[in-house]
Amino acid sequence: MKEYQAADIRNFAVVGHATSGKTMLCEAMLACAGVINRMGTIAAGSTVSDYHVSEINRKISVQASLLHLEWLNKKFNIIDCPGYADFLSEGLGALRVGDFALVVVNARDGVGVGTDASWKTATEDGIPKMIVINGLDKEDTDFEKVLNELREHFGARVFPISIPVNPGPGFNQLLDVLRNEVITYAGDKSGKFTEAPATGSLAERVTALHKEVIEYIAEADDSLMEKFFSQGGLSEEEMRAGIHKAIQEQVFIPLFAVSAENNIGVARLMDMIAKYGSSPVDRKTVSGLDANGNECEVTLNGSETVCYVFKTMSETQFGELSFFRVYSGQVKFGSELYNTDRRSTEKIGQIYSLNGKLRETAQVVNAGDIAAVVKLKDTHTGNTLCHPKHPVSLPKVDYPRPSIHASLKSTAKGEEEKVASGLAALHHEDPTFAHHVDSELHQTVLSAQGELHLEVIADRLRRRFNVHVELGEPRVKYRETIRGRADSKYRHKKQTGGSGQFAEVWMRIEPKPRDTGVEFTQSLVGQNVDRSFVPSVEKGVNKAVEEGIISGYRVVDVKIEFYDGKMHPVDSKDIAFQTAGYFAFKEAFTAAKPCMLEPINQIEIRIPEDCMGKVMGDLSSRRGKIQGMEVEGSFQVIKAHVPAKELYRYSSTLRSLTGGRGVHTEDFSHYEEMPRDAESKMVEEYKKHRADGNGHHE
Repeated sequence: MKEYQAADIRNFAVVGHATSGKTMLCEAMLACAGVINRMGTIAAGSTVSDYHVSEINRKISVQASLLHLEWLNKKFNIIDCPGYADFLSEGLGALRVGDFALVVVNARDGVGVGTDASWKTATEDGIPKMIVINGLDKEDTDFEKVLNELREHFGARVFPISIPVNPGPGFNQLLDVLRNEVITYAGDKSGKFTEAPATGSLAERVTALHKEVIEYIAEADDSLMEKFFSQGGLSEEEMRAGIHKAIQEQVFIPLFAVSAENNIGVARLMDMIAKYGSSPVDRKTVSGLDANGNECEVTLNGSETVCYVFKTMSETQFGELSFFRVYSGQVKFGSELYNTDRRSTEKIGQIYSLNGKLRETAQVVNAGDIAAVVKLKDTHTGNTLCHPKHPVSLPKVDYPRPSIHASLKSTAKGEEEKVASGLAALHHEDPTFAHHVDSELHQTVLSAQGELHLEVIADRLRRRFNVHVELGEPRVKYRETIRGRADSKYRHKKQTGGSGQFAEVWMRIEPKPRDTGVEFTQSLVGQNVDRSFVPSVEKGVNKAVEEGIISGYRVVDVKIEFYDGKMHPVDSKDIAFQTAGYFAFKEAFTAAKPCMLEPINQIEIRIPEDCMGKVMGDLSSRRGKIQGMEVEGSFQVIKAHVPAKELYRYSSTLRSLTGGRGVHTEDFSHYEEMPRDAESKMVEEYKKHRADGNGHHE
């Protein structure tokens, strides 16, 4: 395996909205470089990048895949990232270890929410962006329209380095701005091309653009600016030296026109990446924390090893694979490194350079490079591995909180432990989902980034851990409360041979403001009840509060006052007052105009403007209340309150309403009274459930 120096490495994440053609662009690059003899297709499930079962079945990327190739003596480490909102988090790790982002935009659909999300992350990570407009061989493409849309979104400095001469079916010619040439690509998907000088109107256009790009380059460098004014232009050599700096500083954002499926425009894009793309040398130092938690710098030319694990995944034939980037020193087969997060030592096993599932072994990985290692015993996504004598912790990727939920049911008896350990193992690989056992409603709840994400997790559980599970609608945490005041006088008396039981509890209850909880007070005067029985009454009340009265859900926002009662010198005891407290509360609650509360979620929806009518109509059918609307670029952002019950599988509905262009997030907001008809139905169902001899929400 050839070793590369940092300056000769190009680490980049291929990101963008779903179905923009990222995987096919990576496939075309591999074909240009001779890594593969012919390009695979998404339909046949034969691409290098999308090799997982879930990807082949669904015909979308689900995992970030690591690929590598050599072009113009430079090593490209390409991370092909999923575009679906459910799996965007895969791209967060990739952008953290990339030195630039290659943002792919579909020539027909233009900017999508996934484009925006990737752009924002790359900007936060401080790495430059390059843009590819892909799919220019399709009908109804409008290059100028998409270029203008990109400029509206990301600024006027988005600049075309290549322009399609004949977009649409048969597209094979590009105007190359840096070379002032028309480039014609072969029709055999080989990526080979011929060059000819631009003539006529094409020559006029390319000359004007060439002049414009030179102005951008000069702007990034004062000495070039002086030469530009004194010479009236720049030599090719001066221009080349300036392009790299101009891209680093994003004085201009280069844009390339391609058809990845037909391998048109890809070879020149690769030339640009090899000659002018960012290398690890452009970001020589990264910040971390030392053993005492103080900030320190990790430098590319440092001698002590520091690497960051940006992804872990389990492969059938290999076990667990950890993907890492080296920020300092070297990672060698057989060496020992310290995991600062887990506080454990790891022995480095077999190291691989990857192309999807194809692997080449490597003995050593130098600073700046990316590779994968197998079977680390206790290392997870986001961990830092370093020299044992110089512990350093690199900042972790901040993943979005999962907000889409489903219940996970075991359909075979006795598999609970296998399911629990399987979920724990999957969570170490994919920190973007969470799981917990809800003891109140007796269910295991999975929370993920979207419904597809939930399905993929359930698939992995079934396949890898051989368990029988199903996803279902999660039970909703309804609550019970009261709208009025009431009081009760409950006598508990039991005489069954031997010592009896006696307790009488007098109780008043009234509503409290929303979200202030249950408050138990006592205002006993005189000697009717011994104060030692107050905790017993409270215990009985709490049991009733937990169980619920009218529908089996917890009681909230009630003030209880235990103000009097009676006792017996012999038969009054703890259990008697617990029982009396329990039934006194139930009696008072039933008389105090009880009602049900339902949880309301705050949702935020990002959609293109042309989908507004359909989405708003659907929201009102879900009893949604619009809280506000704002415009973000070409997207509308709707904020609304919607009952949690109405949001199960909402992201699938939103995807079909918007043709895959809309995304949403949801969070619990507050409780509100339920509509009367829904409440009556639930209360009746609960009565029937109890009459049939069932427990609470089994």
